[in-house]
Amino acid sequence: MKALVVATNRYRNPAPVMPVGACIVAEAAERAGHRAALLDLMFERDPVRALETALERERPDLVGLSVRNIDNNDARHPRNLYEELAPLMRALRRRTSAPVALGGAAVGVMPEALLRYTGADWASVGDGEMVFPALLNALSAGRPARETPGLAWIEDGALARSSPPTRAGMNGFCAPDYRRWLRLKSYRSLLTAAAVQTKRGCPFECVYCTYAKLEGPAYRLCEPEGVARTVRSLVQAGLRDIEFVDNVFNSPRDHALAVCEALAREPHGARLQSLEVSPRFLDDELLRAMEAAGFVGMGVTIESAADAVLARLKKGFGCEDVRRAAEVVRRRRIPCLWILLFGGPGETEATVRETLDFVRRSVRPTDAVFYNWRLRIYPGTELERIARAEGALRGGGDLLKPKFYSSPGVDPVRLEDMLRRFTATQMNCVSLESASLPLLPVIQRMASRLGARPPLWRHTRALRRTLRLFNRKL
Repeated sequence: MKALVVATNRYRNPAPVMPVGACIVAEAAERAGHRAALLDLMFERDPVRALETALERERPDLVGLSVRNIDNNDARHPRNLYEELAPLMRALRRRTSAPVALGGAAVGVMPEALLRYTGADWASVGDGEMVFPALLNALSAGRPARETPGLAWIEDGALARSSPPTRAGMNGFCAPDYRRWLRLKSYRSLLTAAAVQTKRGCPFECVYCTYAKLEGPAYRLCEPEGVARTVRSLVQAGLRDIEFVDNVFNSPRDHALAVCEALAREPHGARLQSLEVSPRFLDDELLRAMEAAGFVGMGVTIESAADAVLARLKKGFGCEDVRRAAEVVRRRRIPCLWILLFGGPGETEATVRETLDFVRRSVRPTDAVFYNWRLRIYPGTELERIARAEGALRGGGDLLKPKFYSSPGVDPVRLEDMLRRFTATQMNCVSLESASLPLLPVIQRMASRLGARPPLWRHTRALRRTLRLFNRKL
């Protein structure tokens, strides 16, 4: 059969993201013996016209819509990105009789809401590289599509599901062959790194997170040598900037260490980074291995430096782990981005001050700090239950239109003012709001032309100081 996979994400802040999942699904369809084409809408000026042209050219038997983002996760300036699906679905229904299957991270979080919103035929609620080829096989053989494991649909007004999805192993799917599917020059011009996974699965219980729901609680590890081969092949394809996009790169810690050692054994020339490093599993041995492997940046996701908040968020580590991680980082050379999230359960003015004091005392001035405040509430998470118990959510609703949680222990206006005043004096700090400024893509293009390489956040302090000279803000 012929499949058309459409990567629908067009959101570019703070930088465009290569559609790794859509590319993997297209490759998996081909490995299953079908023909596949991929349409990436990221840089299309007229996405509907681009889709219509692709439908006319490919004449697919099945269309897969890969949906990465529900919204931009910004409480102050929310954008309902799922609304971009409506004109695409209208074009599909006008131009083809082929059934439509939804997939991607957003669909795994809210399959029922997105099925109802789009009117698509099915939704994948498992690993796309398993569900999509199996669906193609069923359609090709004339079997009922609903027998495909990991599929969901609307029946008699309610959400129906097939048998539980089969979880895919990692080997062979650390990363797709991006050259086949994407216009890489456009991504490189905005300093996008190629995504690689070393594992799937998340055993942690963070109250706001959906990773365990999307990937399952059990780890599925890629062999370290397989990761090294993938990195070398990407470098040979001209993709030297590579980001490991595991939900937590250094858990299991020994697997991360083995990956770094495999990368260090054979020089590859890649510039590596990961923005999901846990302070709990960070030590000198691992950072030395990351340096030897070729890491040029890492993000340590702490959310808070206050024990009361970390406990309520169920992060699995405490303030002592955060302070110890900061000491380890200060002893090594890798640039670090510290990632914070204010306003969660248990947050008060006192806990906010604890975290800001940690930044002042423990974060190197040459490193960067990125923060957001208010937490996006996703269905089925413990945060949803907390919000309803506190009266922050009333009635039903599918939460497709974003709703945000803010601790009743701190006034939102007061919190925003505290963060604004702190950022004005700490030039290495930026907020999610800064990532949405129209000036940022211009800066990215200029930096690329001047030869700067990812991660651009390494230059936060210098960039903010330069912009201040011209009376501009970031």
